Amino acid sequence: MDGSTSLTPTARWLGYAGLLPQIICVALAATGHEYAYSALAGGFAYAAAIFSFLGGVWWGQSIASGKAGAGAYLIAVMPSLIAVALFLPWSFGWSWPGPALMYLGAFILASPLVDRALGFAAPDFMRLRIHLSVGLGALTIALGFVAETIV
Repeated sequence: MDGSTSLTPTARWLGYAGLLPQIICVALAATGHEYAYSALAGGFAYAAAIFSFLGGVWWGQSIASGKAGAGAYLIAVMPSLIAVALFLPWSFGWSWPGPALMYLGAFILASPLVDRALGFAAPDFMRLRIHLSVGLGALTIALGFVAETIV
């Protein structure tokens, strides 16, 4: 680190590499591969895990700040609850996975707004968060559109 950034090149590189699983899922689903349906499920699981992870980041930032109120902690648990709620339609055999993937992608796209509202993230972290959230959110929404042709 050079003092002007809190992120190492390795942290950035690994952050962007985190888009690869979703890229692979979209490619498998879009090409009609024999694992297309598994790619939908895997893509949902991956996006839900990352979304839940973001809640953990918010929780940790709230604790580290020493000045977070109850609202920050409530916001931090919401990604996990939302991810589980979006999984329920599949569990009950309702309309899934397209709508759930699209909603999950939209929540991921909007998640940097929570970082901004909380105000705990360093500027370089926020830049990376925006890039990764736009990437993963858009890929997850794309997977939702592809799902309509598979299911």
